[in-house]
Amino acid sequence: MGEVHMGGGHAVAAGAADWLSLAAAPTFAIMAALTGVSGGPAEMFCSGAHGESPLSGMVPMYLLMSAFHSAPWLKLISGRRHGAGRR
Repeated sequence: MGEVHMGGGHAVAAGAADWLSLAAAPTFAIMAALTGVSGGPAEMFCSGAHGESPLSGMVPMYLLMSAFHSAPWLKLISGRRHGAGRR
């Protein structure tokens, strides 16, 4: 199938992807906080052997996912600092 060109469609998709990438890190951080506070059944299920490792369970997993998805935020912050110095 061929490509469909819709004027600004590519720009809209790129903008949506940028916003989605910025949403990932805070979403995972919120999920870690909510799971840590509630300690729901998923947390008990995933950490079957209590006292095994502090890195097992849902909270550390969400925190690691938040850290791995923080690159767009770091890029945004870095760009603002470089842009502010040019003025």
